[in-house]
Amino acid sequence: MAFDGIVSKKVVDELNCCLINGKINKIYEPNKNEVILGIYNNGKNYALNINISSNYRIHLTTKSKPNPTVAPNFCMVLRKHILGFKISKIYMNGLERIIYFELEGYNELNDFTQKKLVIELMGKHSNIILLNNKNIIIDSLRHLDSSSNSLRDILPAHPYSEPTSDKLDFITTSFENFIDSINQTEKLSEIISNTYTGISKNFIINELTKLNISDEEYSNKDLENLYNSIKNIINSNASCYTINNGKDFSISTSNTYENLSINFFIDDFYYNKEENDLVIGYRNNLLKLMLSNLKKISKKLENINSKLKECENMETYRMYGELITSNLYRIDDSTNKKSITLENYYNNNLPIAIPLDSTISPSLNAKKYFKKYHKLKNTLEIVSIQKEETEKELDYIESIIYELENCNSTEDVDEVYEEISENSILKDYNNYSKNNSSEIKKNKVNKRNVHKEYEPITYNVDGFTVFVGKNNKQNDYITSKLGKNDDLWFHTKDIRGSHVLLKCNGSNVKINTIISCCKIAAFHSKAKLSSNVPVDYCKIKYVRKPSGSKPRNGYLYQ
Repeated sequence: MAFDGIVSKKVVDELNCCLINGKINKIYEPNKNEVILGIYNNGKNYALNINISSNYRIHLTTKSKPNPTVAPNFCMVLRKHILGFKISKIYMNGLERIIYFELEGYNELNDFTQKKLVIELMGKHSNIILLNNKNIIIDSLRHLDSSSNSLRDILPAHPYSEPTSDKLDFITTSFENFIDSINQTEKLSEIISNTYTGISKNFIINELTKLNISDEEYSNKDLENLYNSIKNIINSNASCYTINNGKDFSISTSNTYENLSINFFIDDFYYNKEENDLVIGYRNNLLKLMLSNLKKISKKLENINSKLKECENMETYRMYGELITSNLYRIDDSTNKKSITLENYYNNNLPIAIPLDSTISPSLNAKKYFKKYHKLKNTLEIVSIQKEETEKELDYIESIIYELENCNSTEDVDEVYEEISENSILKDYNNYSKNNSSEIKKNKVNKRNVHKEYEPITYNVDGFTVFVGKNNKQNDYITSKLGKNDDLWFHTKDIRGSHVLLKCNGSNVKINTIISCCKIAAFHSKAKLSSNVPVDYCKIKYVRKPSGSKPRNGYLYQ
């Protein structure tokens, strides 16, 4: 569900229990859409996260975030005006998603003064606004005026006015008025979300599902149950829980309510959501680059194959030259001949028609064919080497794409990034990442030396330890460094996948253990959804990597 007025109210109820009379002693602005207030109260430190991005919200947080070395302007304004102030009141007007923090303290002249921090959580119109004691705007995180299609001026020195709405307040609505507001011809979820302030459509849909009420056909008894359920959630202790496989959340009454549970649930939920979004964005940026390289190399391979196809006729050109040369004494040495028929002594003297350039003599045609033959012969030698190198390069790029598709955390993507950034084929990556609009968190990569300590996936199979590489670097590590001569090495046959190492420690391994390791190798491969996956295995002393080959399937085994 969206961070609607009901969730906002429950969050504010919890904030009133712990932040009233708290002192603001720290203020940070980690990014352009977020402000964090450090508040000390009753011997405890709290961090209040105010976020006005697309995932707009307000809640207490326990998650630390990196801050810019130079504080942004709005952060400096907040530090100047409210650092050291106490929170005297936190409230909302009904279920409108506008949260007011009344603050009091002493200004730079040591005069007692009051100020107000207004948090507007209204989708793309969300804002954080600081007011003086006369409701005049001191500053705001986002400046809005009529030129930006705003209905209000949110600018310094302008009077603050609340946004207007023609929706009703559910808190003050009686059941009779609730019944009167329902139009039986429309869906119930749409009617309520469009009629009442701060109630989201997803929340109503979830309540209807929980109460077993149809969204399209409902009785007055159903409406009464729904009305009482919403009132109960608003007025009683409530808690949040995840729905839709953890992709969303809803709120309901709770008999086992714990203090600040909604605040910290929302903190964890949005932290995980943003981390997941970050991983997807970070991974997709790298995937975009790798797919671009894959396209270039595939096109290069096509050109090489076309050249090799031309080389298939080089022996024919040599034969044409030899036949013309050996029969020059019989050929009229004149031009204007487009072809000539000669006995082919390479094929039982059967006649063969040889095309000629009519503008030159037969002897010059023979030289032309020999020249073409030698040119294609040299081309074949060079292009054959190029094809082998290009196919290795293509295979390596495909292995990186496979790794990225299986990354589940920023750490996994960091390790892949660290690997490909060392590769010459990606020398333009830094320029690409600087110009890309989506941040890919390169700073995080630089802070972590991800290859100081490898952390491959570990299994315990029948008392044996099994290691699985998550990327090419880890495959290299477990195969060339971690494995000993008598350990067993597994890999899917002719299918892209991870290297799997069974540490034998000098013990005999039963066939059931080997089968289990083969299943692990199959699971960590591109064919994990297949019903029949061939897996090769051998002692690691029979596995070798040719010198100079890239980390990946440069390994040979016997």
